[in-house]
Amino acid sequence: MAKVREVTTQVVAKLRSDARDNRARILAVARLAFAAEGLDVPIREIARRAEVGVATVYRHFHTKEALLSEAFAEQMASCSAIVEEGVSATDPWDGFCLVIEKLMEMHALDRGFARAFTSELPQAADFAADRDRTLRLLLELVRRAKEAGLLRQDFVLDDISLALMANEGIRAESPETRVAASRRFAALMIQSFQANPVPTTLPPAVRLLLSRGQ
Repeated sequence: MAKVREVTTQVVAKLRSDARDNRARILAVARLAFAAEGLDVPIREIARRAEVGVATVYRHFHTKEALLSEAFAEQMASCSAIVEEGVSATDPWDGFCLVIEKLMEMHALDRGFARAFTSELPQAADFAADRDRTLRLLLELVRRAKEAGLLRQDFVLDDISLALMANEGIRAESPETRVAASRRFAALMIQSFQANPVPTTLPPAVRLLLSRGQ
């Protein structure tokens, strides 16, 4: 009996280890796929790339929304930290500019998270709650910048979503070039959001790909 229990314990431990490995691999594949191709990558394709069955994916993540939320949990935390940093700035305009610059740089590197953050797709409760809290903080920062007379009065939060969507379209040969292009675009957006725009020197321009095929 002792031998049977030992073998049973080893089998259970192996199954648990395999399950953890499968879960980690599914998440890693999902992050890469969503970041490179957006949110429309089907679960079946995620399963194929992770070398597991579709049923295995759903055993770990009951819905695609749950997979999306966990895949982007780290990015959501980073996004929240950026907005919190902006809100804590003494000057609301400085805080607003910091948020725009950092969010656009972050989203330039991760198409999937950009879409998850700005989309109206259903999300798991934790992700949705974190996003809603972050948006409330962002609205508070916008209010302060307007009251200080620094942000144009007709600015709305959807203008940030619009900028992020445009930022997502940046095509470049490397992540570093995408970030450089995003910084220049962020500077242009910040000037357009300013109540009384003051022309400033833009970050250096970089060569971009005009289409996927170039």
